[in-house]
Amino acid sequence: MSNTVKNLIMVIVFIVCLALVIIGQKTISVTGLATQLVGLVGLLTLLFIYNHKYK
Repeated sequence: MSNTVKNLIMVIVFIVCLALVIIGQKTISVTGLATQLVGLVGLLTLLFIYNHKYK
């Protein structure tokens, strides 16, 4: 897989995860909390993948 394609996928996943956190923050319920947690796990996974290259 090309480096450009990987970067594009990571940017798309970042935007989706960030949107999940923002949408979950607007909803005051257990569903909103779960949405935020899914977004947070996605962002932390992206951070792990990014930092793993420089280990």
